[in-house]
Amino acid sequence: MLLTVITFVTWIGSRMTAVALPLVALAETGEAWTTGLVGGFAGLPLLTVAWWGRGLRDRLTSGRALAVVTAVNAVGLAVVPVAALAGRVDAVALCLSGLVTGSAGALLGPAQRALVADFADGYAAGGGRSGPARWLAWQDLAHRVSMIFAPPLGAWLVVAVGTGPLLWCETAAIAVAAVVMLAVPAAARRSGPVPGRAERVPVRTVLRSRPQVAAGVVMGGIGGVCWFGFTLGLAVLGVEHDRPGALIAAGMSGYGTASVIASLLVPLVIDRLPRMAMQVACWIGLGVAFVLLPVVAPNPLGVAAVAALGGAMAPWGIAALNALISEQTTGAARRTAFTVETVLHSGGASLGLLVGGALIGWAGPGPVMVATGVLQVLAAIGGAAWAWRVRAAREAGLAMAA
Repeated sequence: MLLTVITFVTWIGSRMTAVALPLVALAETGEAWTTGLVGGFAGLPLLTVAWWGRGLRDRLTSGRALAVVTAVNAVGLAVVPVAALAGRVDAVALCLSGLVTGSAGALLGPAQRALVADFADGYAAGGGRSGPARWLAWQDLAHRVSMIFAPPLGAWLVVAVGTGPLLWCETAAIAVAAVVMLAVPAAARRSGPVPGRAERVPVRTVLRSRPQVAAGVVMGGIGGVCWFGFTLGLAVLGVEHDRPGALIAAGMSGYGTASVIASLLVPLVIDRLPRMAMQVACWIGLGVAFVLLPVVAPNPLGVAAVAALGGAMAPWGIAALNALISEQTTGAARRTAFTVETVLHSGGASLGLLVGGALIGWAGPGPVMVATGVLQVLAAIGGAAWAWRVRAAREAGLAMAA
């Protein structure tokens, strides 16, 4: 519970920072192109963490180790306000802040999920009634709640106290979180041989031996790539219908509200639901929502309702994938799997945003939204069919060997 609370605080800080930093960059440099430097450079470590983080992620198995990474995150956040005090906020400071915070974030996300799953394993082994799937679902709920209220809270605080004091407060909050993280113990090791405990388990080994996990992370990666169809697509579609900002606001409101409500239900029933079927239903539902959005536009209520359909599906798929990873892996293999999940989904979203604008400009928002929706549906069906076929072939091979 303590780890989830600390993680919740750091998520709030990062989302409020995302509101304040572009304003600081614009005010200090006067150049609009600098507003995205922190976020852009923060994405670089994420895309490459599977390579440079191999030796580090296997050490992030305790609160003490996570405290060090959280402290590094606080240092990265402090770069911009310190530079502002010296009157030296420039591209170098912004890029440095992005690289440091991005590196810390790329390590923290998978490590926190893996450690929560480790604690849940120990709790269940001691007679507890809930396991990793439910614990990770509660963590995802905290994540979604922070996504909903942290950005508007950050915008209000920018007006109330200013960007500089807000950045200092966020830096202090993350620093305090690093100190409190020291109280989080290391996960108890299981007795006997544990699959995946060896150091530096290769990504290929983890995915090849677990086809359902492999299919799930690929579905999530394709969903991340297609996410621009929702955000950029609705934004441009609103402009085309002379309703700039209205459709994206309606869509994000419907999606966010429904996802939080669904996240409240997921932990209550996650242990009784089939993992692979949940993932397939999630990505098919989200894909169908993408296809329907251009149909109901420009009606904001229709857009909000269809977006709510997608938002209500998303938490179930994420919970199912987290459950599969936590149930089929342990130790280093678990940390590797969570890292791959993060890289493919979040990295895919960055890639989609990078090329999505050009695609929408070429084909138009409506066709692109339909195409991204269809792609998610096909990925869900194809991924599930492949995973089930591989599993059936292996079970048949084992039966013949017996």
